[in-house]
Amino acid sequence: MSAANSVNSAAKNARRTVDDARAFGDDVRDAVPELKRAAERALREGLGQFRGQSRETMEAAGEQLENARLYVIDRVQERPFTTTLAALGAGFLIGLLFAGRRR
Repeated sequence: MSAANSVNSAAKNARRTVDDARAFGDDVRDAVPELKRAAERALREGLGQFRGQSRETMEAAGEQLENARLYVIDRVQERPFTTTLAALGAGFLIGLLFAGRRR
């Protein structure tokens, strides 16, 4: 009888384990839609923050570019000859750098 009781006990434990696994699977299946909604919500919020930050960065970059453009225009108008020589010198140096790579 001891062996029969052990088999019955093992069978009950196995059924209980299967039932627990099914219940866990049901709980997971029920939780998936809520997890999906939470993930979508987090993604939307993250994208919204990213858009706001990138917009601010683009505006700041645009302002800096405009300031640099105005600065260059002012310097060229103040000293056209010096600016021309500086541009020619920079172009010459860049040309030497690129020509040196070919050899």
